[in-house]
Amino acid sequence: MKKILALFLTMAISGFAQDRHQMGSNYYAYPTPTAKYTKAPVGYKPFYISHYGRHGSRFHQPADHYHALYNTLAKADSAGKLTDLGKSLLERAKFLDEYAAPRAGDLTQLGVAQHQGIAKRMVKNFPEVFKNDAYVEAYASTSVRCVVSMAAFLEELHALKPKVEIHQESGKYLMSFISPLDFGKIIGESNTPAWQKENEKLYSHVNPTRMMRSIFNDSNYIQKNVDAGDLFSKIYEIGNSLQGSPEIEFSFDDLWTEEDLAARWHAQNAWWYSVLGNNPFAKKQGLDNARPLLKNVLDEADKVIAADTAKADKTAKAAKPAKKTTATLRFGHDTVIFPFAVLLQLENGTQNTGIETADMENLHKVWRDYEISPMAANVQLVFYKSSKKGAPILVKVMLNEIEQKLPVTCNPQGPSASSGTLQNCPAAPYYRWEDVKEFYGKIATGK
Repeated sequence: MKKILALFLTMAISGFAQDRHQMGSNYYAYPTPTAKYTKAPVGYKPFYISHYGRHGSRFHQPADHYHALYNTLAKADSAGKLTDLGKSLLERAKFLDEYAAPRAGDLTQLGVAQHQGIAKRMVKNFPEVFKNDAYVEAYASTSVRCVVSMAAFLEELHALKPKVEIHQESGKYLMSFISPLDFGKIIGESNTPAWQKENEKLYSHVNPTRMMRSIFNDSNYIQKNVDAGDLFSKIYEIGNSLQGSPEIEFSFDDLWTEEDLAARWHAQNAWWYSVLGNNPFAKKQGLDNARPLLKNVLDEADKVIAADTAKADKTAKAAKPAKKTTATLRFGHDTVIFPFAVLLQLENGTQNTGIETADMENLHKVWRDYEISPMAANVQLVFYKSSKKGAPILVKVMLNEIEQKLPVTCNPQGPSASSGTLQNCPAAPYYRWEDVKEFYGKIATGK
């Protein structure tokens, strides 16, 4: 009964009923989407997909966090200062120090499966894009987990469509749009005095005392030998990462109450927003980490559309026709997909990725990190064309394979425009490419 009351209390405080995995923030393992897609306007079929995806589930990093957790508990155990729960945690920490620490930051097998699943659904949902003459370009961050994620995706794609031609590469020059900025510098620039005040308010609800007393049997020992806040955070991060490694047959769930976990997640969610969201407490430098990607997406789409719609040059019949790219796949990081989603200002249900708000206490009601950048998070722009002459190119945007509403206004053209009739303006989630390009082109350049 007490647990049920605690859960209702947490729901009342948060206004949302997240489960424990979701409150793992950006460690949330990619959920298999179940949403149905809106039919495209009559006569329209997909012909190109532009994609950016985060690597799949990975082991927590750095390795030092595993070492610190184990060493802290082992030291306390040698002094006889652990409770039964603490001794159980020590056994788990010892296993992770031996198994997970050497793999810190590496893609897990679940991470591989996540990208294989996304590829499989992409082919199933948009078969027209992957016909036998399809040409796919794939680019990955120089991070090994991103390269392996790309390999997993392309392996599945090739298994399903063996005749599709694939170009794939990873290199430093690609980082100019895959992951261009120094994340450490972004963190430093976002940590303004104004934000520090808000952060302190959020952490006033985060109290590690109860958990520490459940692990250690001596309050004096805790005070003298344990950095409670730091250990609390390591348990939060390492524990949440375990959902990405189902082969590990334990969790840290027994260490948490719903109230403690919700308070810690609220603070974590707000931190991501402060660094990579539309944060009113700083100069929003984090958004610059995705502007090159947005420009790349717009530019590459224009090239594909131009090549697809160009008429054959009758004077050059002997020349081999240029390959027409049908999909551009990019594999990178949460530090780019967060601000990319923010620049796109996506709206679905109660969430608005581009929202600007100073209300950090209620941020989670309108902006949720686990919905934006779980492991294997992805944004897909799907382009459609009609066989009807003069029909506009359409595009829809999906975040984690869920259709999104865009803040793009249709600019009607044609003889009825003056009368206010929205000619050639489709209903959401479909938008005219010219309108989308005009709207996001200004954002890509920071205007």
